[in-house]
Amino acid sequence: MMNALERRSTFALSSIFALRMLGLFMIIPVFSVAGQSYQGATPALIGLAVGVYGLTQAILQIPFSLLADRFSRKPLVVLGLLLFALGGAIAAMSETIYGVIIGRAIAGGGAVSAVVMALLADVTREEQRSKAMAVMGMSIGVSFMVAFSLGPWLTSLVGISGLFWVTTVMGLAAISMLLLVPKVTRHHKNYQQGYLAQLKQVLKMGDLNRLHVSVFTLHLLLTAMFIYMPSQLIQFADIPLASHGLVYLPLLIISLFFAFPSIILAEKYRKMRGIFLTAIGGIILGLLVLIFGYESKYILLAGLGFFFIAFNVMEALLPSWLSKSAPIQSKATAMGVNASSQFLGAFFGGMIGGQLLLLNNTALGWSILTGIAIVWLLISFSLAQPRYLSSLVLRLPETKQTDEWTSQLLAIRGIEEVVVMSDQQFAYVKIDKQLINEAARQDLTQLLGKDVAI
Repeated sequence: MMNALERRSTFALSSIFALRMLGLFMIIPVFSVAGQSYQGATPALIGLAVGVYGLTQAILQIPFSLLADRFSRKPLVVLGLLLFALGGAIAAMSETIYGVIIGRAIAGGGAVSAVVMALLADVTREEQRSKAMAVMGMSIGVSFMVAFSLGPWLTSLVGISGLFWVTTVMGLAAISMLLLVPKVTRHHKNYQQGYLAQLKQVLKMGDLNRLHVSVFTLHLLLTAMFIYMPSQLIQFADIPLASHGLVYLPLLIISLFFAFPSIILAEKYRKMRGIFLTAIGGIILGLLVLIFGYESKYILLAGLGFFFIAFNVMEALLPSWLSKSAPIQSKATAMGVNASSQFLGAFFGGMIGGQLLLLNNTALGWSILTGIAIVWLLISFSLAQPRYLSSLVLRLPETKQTDEWTSQLLAIRGIEEVVVMSDQQFAYVKIDKQLINEAARQDLTQLLGKDVAI
C-alpha cells in the first residue's frame, strides 16, 4: 500500500500533468474551425498553431531533464508551468495566427513532463512506483476525454481567446499543487560527467532505446487512431461526433479494471516483461479486430476496447520500467529522451492518420497500423527483465549530519540511492538486494544501530 506521503504526492503530480494536458487538449477539437477567425489564418498555419506545442515539447524535454539530474526538480517544474501559462496568455491576447503560434510555442517550451515523472519516482518507494505511475497515466487519459467534451462547450461560452486564458489559469493552478509535494534531496554514488557524456550514456543503453521506441509507437498508434476512428464511429456505428466522448470515457473506465491488476501482477511477481509483451499483443488484437469487423458497430467498439485496455496497461508500465532501467544519476535524462520520443510519436501519428483518411480503404488503413504494432512487438522481444530495487524507510539520525550519514550509507554495497525528505525527517533508501551480502548487512546494522530486514 502507498503511504500518506506517496498518495498525496501522486495526487499532486498527477494533477499537474492533468491540468497541463487538459489545457493542451481542449484546443484540439475546436481550433480547426475557431482558428479561421484570426488574421492571416490559413489551413497550414492553423495546423502549425496546433502542432508547434508538441514540437517545442519534443525539442526541450532533453535540456530540461539534463538540468533536472543536476539541480532541484521542483523549481524546474515551476519554470515550465510559468512558461506554459505565459504562452497561453500570449495566445489569448493575439489577434493574428502568428501570435497564437508564438504563444503555443512558448507554452510548449515548458517541457517538464519528464521532470514531473522523475520527481514522482523520487517520492515513491520502488515497490509502489508502478501504482503511482499508473495513476499518472490514467490522469492523462481522463484529461484527454474530459478536454474533448469541455473544449467545444467552453469555446461557446468564452470564445477561443477565453479558452487560452483558461489554459493560463490551469498552468498557474498546477503550480499550487507542488505545495503538496515534499522537498527532497537526492544522494547517490557520485558519477562526475558532462552533460553530453550523460546524454550519450543514456542513448547507448539498448533496453532504454527499446523503451523509447515503445513510447514512440504507442503514441503514434493512439494519435493515428483518434484521427482515423471518428469518421468510422459516425459511418458504421451511427454515433455523432458530439457523443464520441461518451464512447471513449466508459472504455477508459473499463480499462482501469484491467490495468491496475496487471500492474500489481507485474510488480509483485516480477512479471513486467511478460505483461509488457502481452499488452503489445492486446494492441495488435484490437487492431486485427478492427481490420475484419469495422463495419459492425459492436465489433468496432470491441476492437477499440481491446486497444484501450492494452494502451492503459502500457501507459502505466512504461514510465515504471524506465525508472528501473535508467541509471540512477541520469533518471530524468532518460525520461526526457522518452518524453521527446512520445511527442514525436504523436506528431508522426497525426501525419500518418491524415494519410490513412486519404486511402478510401478502411481495412488497409487498420492493416498498416497493425503492421507497425507487429514490428514494435518484434523489437520488444529483446527486452530483458528490469532490475528490481527495494526501498527502506529510515528516520534521519539525530546525532549525525545528514550528508555524513548518507555518504556512509552509499558506501555500503548494494545501496544505490538515498532520497532525503528533511521536513518529514525520514529518507527512502533504495537497495539492490542481489548485491547485498553479509558484510553489507553488518555494515548497515552497525550504522543504524539495529538489525534491518532486507
